[in-house]
Amino acid sequence: MLYRRFGRTEIQMPVLSCGGMRYQHSWNDKDRISPGSQRNVEACIARALELGINHIETARGYGTSEEQLGHILPKLPRDRIIVQTKVGPEAEPKKFLETFERSMKLLRLDHVDLFALHGVNDETRLSWSLRKGGCLDAALELKRQGRVRAVGFSTHASLRVIMAMVQDGRFDYMNLHWYYVNQAAWPAIQAAAERDMGVFIISPTDKGGRLYEPSDKLVRLCEPLSPIVFNDLFCLARPEVHTISVGAARPSDFDEHVKVLPLLEREGAAEDTLAPILRRLDEELARVLGRAWVDTWHVGLPEWEAVPGHVNVREILRLYNYVRAFDMTAYGKARYNLLGNGDHWFPGNRAERVRELDLAQVLAGAAQRHRIPEVLAEAHALLAGQEVKRLGKH
Repeated sequence: MLYRRFGRTEIQMPVLSCGGMRYQHSWNDKDRISPGSQRNVEACIARALELGINHIETARGYGTSEEQLGHILPKLPRDRIIVQTKVGPEAEPKKFLETFERSMKLLRLDHVDLFALHGVNDETRLSWSLRKGGCLDAALELKRQGRVRAVGFSTHASLRVIMAMVQDGRFDYMNLHWYYVNQAAWPAIQAAAERDMGVFIISPTDKGGRLYEPSDKLVRLCEPLSPIVFNDLFCLARPEVHTISVGAARPSDFDEHVKVLPLLEREGAAEDTLAPILRRLDEELARVLGRAWVDTWHVGLPEWEAVPGHVNVREILRLYNYVRAFDMTAYGKARYNLLGNGDHWFPGNRAERVRELDLAQVLAGAAQRHRIPEVLAEAHALLAGQEVKRLGKH
C-alpha cells in the first residue's frame, strides 16, 4: 500500500480507504444484524487490513454500519487503524453532539481519528455548521477534548458552498466528489491544498460512473486499464488528492482497485498511462457532441434554484454528455431518475416539463443557451424511467 500525508492532520493515509456504507446489514439501525452480514463485514475489514488499507470510514447515517464496526474495531491495535465517522449538522448543536455520542457508543471507541460534519450540502447546513456556536464550534471542542483528532466535512454541494467551507479555514480535511465524469469541484481541491487540508474523494466508483458495470464502449476507451483503475488513477495522479474511497460490499471488491498501486509507484507511469486514455475520451466526446459543445456546455449555467421548475440543468447536461458519448446509460438513468427524490443530497428536478418552461432569461448568460433546451428535452427522452430513491430512503 502507498500512503500520503493527509494534510495538516499529519496522518499517514493509505491512498485507498475502506468506505463503510455498502457492507452494512441494513439502512435501519434498529434491525437485528444477521450473523452472515456480520461475518461479511469482518471479512471486508480483514481484507482491507491485509492490503494495508487501515483507514476505515463510516457515518451515523449508514444504518447498522457503526454498530457492526463496533464489534470489530476495539479488537484491533488502536494505533494502527484510522477511524472516521460523520454526523450531519443540526440547527441545535446539542442534538449534533448527542448524535456524536451515539456514534461513539456504537463504535465502542474512546476517540476517532477523523470526524466530519456530514452532508453540508446547502446554505442551510452551511449556516448550521459555520455560525458562531454552531456545529463546527462543537466539533472543534471535541477536538480540544481529545475525542477526535481532526475535524472535517463531507459534501455533495455546489462549488460555492464547498469553497465557503474551505475558506472558513477551520477544517482539517474534506470528503467530496471529484473524478473523471465530475470535475467541477477542482477549484475547491486546489484551495484546500493551499490550506494544507486533507482531501478524500468519495464514491469514485459508483457516483463516478457505476464503473462496476461499465458499457462496452467505455471499456474499450479505457484500455489497457479497466474503467475502475483508470478513474482511480485519474484521481490519485493528482498530489492534491490523498485518498479515495473503496465502498466494498464484499472482500473481493478491493481486488480491482489495488491494481492502481504499481502505476502510482513507478515514476512517470501514471502520466504516461493516463495521457492516451484521456486523449481518446476527449476525442470521442468531441466526435459525438461537437467540440464547441464539449468546451462550453457548462459556461454560464444557472444554479438549479434559479431555474423555472427547479430543473437541475447542470447535472442533466453532464449526464447527457456521458450517456451520448460513452453509452453510460445505466449510470445516467440511475442519477437522472433520482432528481426530485434526492433531497439536499441530490437536489433539483428532471426536465420532463422543459418544453413548457421559459428558460430564456436564466440561460441568457449560457454559452450554449440556444441548444440547451433541446438537449434537456433529448436527455429526458433518453433517461426518464422509474423514480429512484436515495440510498437509505427505501
